[in-house]
Amino acid sequence: MTDFPSHDMDTAPEASKPLLENSQKAFGRLPGLHKVMSESPQLLEGYQVLHKLFAESDFDAEELTVVWQTINVEHECHYCVPAHTGIAKMMKVDEAIVEALRNETPLANAKLEALRTFTLQMLRSRGNVTEEQMQTFFAAGYDHRAVLNIILGLAQKVMSNYTNHVAQTPVDAVFEPLKWTRSDTHLAA
Repeated sequence: MTDFPSHDMDTAPEASKPLLENSQKAFGRLPGLHKVMSESPQLLEGYQVLHKLFAESDFDAEELTVVWQTINVEHECHYCVPAHTGIAKMMKVDEAIVEALRNETPLANAKLEALRTFTLQMLRSRGNVTEEQMQTFFAAGYDHRAVLNIILGLAQKVMSNYTNHVAQTPVDAVFEPLKWTRSDTHLAA
């Protein structure tokens, strides 16, 4: 496989250096994903902006985690599943939610399970959800804004998951203990 550059502050393109500085400030280190993305300053900036906007959406920490991890697991992202497991722990998301998402087992909270199911339906159908699926999602307590925010989360995760697939980004040492591989079971949507 082609080796993708993984930049630091010295080797990154000039336009990426301020973006990597933002990453360093936010995380106290340079995440491997950002090092790889920095080869394209536009990709890194787009990813950072989408991440910020999605994190500022109406979703709480548990809901953000459900959307992120549902997409990460469905895309089988070897880098993002452990990273978002660690991020969920930092956000104090219930361990049972984190494990259910990683293991593709049902969530105990019906509203969160509806969010996961609808996110999977959006992803698998490429946005072509049925009226019935939409109404089921609304009946669970979500609204049109939530649908659009899932699309925002999907856009962000496509950028990171696909980058990690093509670059085979190594899992950051801090997330190494949280490594993940998909089990044989897959959730139906």
